[in-house]
Parts: sequence; C-alpha cells; structure tokens
Amino acid sequence: MENLTKILTRDEEAVFTLRALYNKYGYSKYKMSKFEEYDLYVRNKDFLPSENIITFTDTDGRLLALKPDVTLSIIKNSRVTEGVFKAQYNENIYRISKGTNSFKEFMQVGLECLGAVGNKELTEVILLAAKSLDLISESNVLEISHLDITYGILDYAGLSEDGKKKILDCLGKKNVSGIEEVCISESVESEKTELVKKLASVYGTPETVMPALDVFKVTKETTSAVEQLAEIFAELKENGISKKLCVDFSLVGDMKYYNGIAMKGFVDGIPSGILSGGQYDNMMLKMKKNARGVGFAVYLDEL
Repeated sequence: MENLTKILTRDEEAVFTLRALYNKYGYSKYKMSKFEEYDLYVRNKDFLPSENIITFTDTDGRLLALKPDVTLSIIKNSRVTEGVFKAQYNENIYRISKGTNSFKEFMQVGLECLGAVGNKELTEVILLAAKSLDLISESNVLEISHLDITYGILDYAGLSEDGKKKILDCLGKKNVSGIEEVCISESVESEKTELVKKLASVYGTPETVMPALDVFKVTKETTSAVEQLAEIFAELKENGISKKLCVDFSLVGDMKYYNGIAMKGFVDGIPSGILSGGQYDNMMLKMKKNARGVGFAVYLDEL
C-alpha cells in the first residue's frame, strides 16, 4: 500500500497522529451527532463566541441546531460519577467566520477531561497541548495564563464590572497606559494600580517569570493560584517541555467561559492561534454537573 503520508492532506495526517497521541494517554474516542437541541445553546449562549446559530425544525417539531461547539455537547451527554472522564474527538462545528462574517464549517480535534480534575490532570492536559503542537510543527509556542490571578487582582483593586471589562480589553492589547487611565477613572489606589499594570508585563518562560509572580500573592485565591502554577511548571519541566511554554497574562480568555488555567498555541507560519483551551468549571456548574473540566481544541482548518 502506498505510504499514507503521501496521499493524506496535512489536516488528515494531523487527525491520525493527534488521535494516536490522545489514545496513548487514555482518552477514548467520543462520537456525537452533528446537531443538538437548540435549547442547549440558548441556555448557554454566554459560553458561545456568537449567538448566530444554524437551526432547523426536525420532523417531530423540535428545533435543532448544527453544533457551534463540541464541549457543551460532551458535558451534556457525559455521566461523571467518580474519578475522571477522558474524551477525545474530531468533529466539524459551524460558526460565523471572523474573516468573512458568514457561516463556515470548521474541523476540530481535541480532548476534554471531566470530573475530579486536579493538578495532575491539568498538567497532563497542558503536556498534551504542547505535544500536539510539536506533532504539527517543531517551531511552536504554548502560551499559558492563570485567570484566577488576573481576575483576583482586578477584584483586589476594587474595580467595577465595567472597569474590569475595560482592563481586560487593555490587558489583551498590553495597553499599560489604558490600564492606568481606567484605574484613575475608578479612583483605584496607586499601589493597586501598579499591581494591575504589572499583569501586562508578565511574559516569558516559566523559569524567568515565576519568581516575579510573588508580587501577586495578595489574597488567598491569588496566592493559591501562583503556587498551583509553580507546582504545574515544576512537573512540566521534568517532562522537558517548559522551554516551549510562555507565561502571558495578556491571554485573558472569556470571563464567563474559562477560569484557572487558560492556554493558546501557535506554530510558525500561521499568524492566528491553532490551539486554545483551559478550565471551564463555571460552565460545569451552570450545567449542573458536580465536577470540574479542562480541555483544548486544535483548529485544523488553520493548517
């Protein structure tokens, strides 16, 4: 038989290699329908990148939707009773394309870990995200942030909800002067303003950045988050991948979607991120699941 690498497209080859990687770590293939009841997305629209969804009426009168998200379906249909539930998938989703502002079919390969998710599971998911990038390109970087530190500092500064949104926008753009203006407009103390501004300067490998994070140990929550990052990075260093990790607190994610660890992956030659993910305990809570969750998706259409 002809060598498969000669006849497979780049994204097809990536599907097989990524599936083999995830299977090695105990993530079982999870297959789902192309559509879900529209009500699932109405009830959880805050967790979607857009409210625009392709819908149609089934023969029994139910309103169905072509799925714009995989994670919601896995959470809805999973039965986590004890331990952890590990699932991997390769599915098409249907969303508005940022480039064309019209609906487009996107292919995703990813994994989800639900249940009693602790540092061990978080470390494994980050490790698999880094290994996924390596399988696609040797020239890559995985950006890591801890949203409990970011949001904890914003709470500590006493910012209003509107102020927090403005700060997050400035933080995503590393706009330090903008951060200062928002803090001044909300009469934030100068010492706390400097602490918020420091969030924008966090950037570099774990070895260079971690010593500087002690300044954020101002509350019980932020102290716990800094210590959690230190523990996870120590374990990842033993796995030999810490040099391809970059701590970057300008990676703010979505306050309604992610909490804790957030990540985004890049490979050389593609300007936008091809991997994104993180913890989504808030989503699990909203969907009445007594469990925690973490995962990521690789966007193969970018290849």
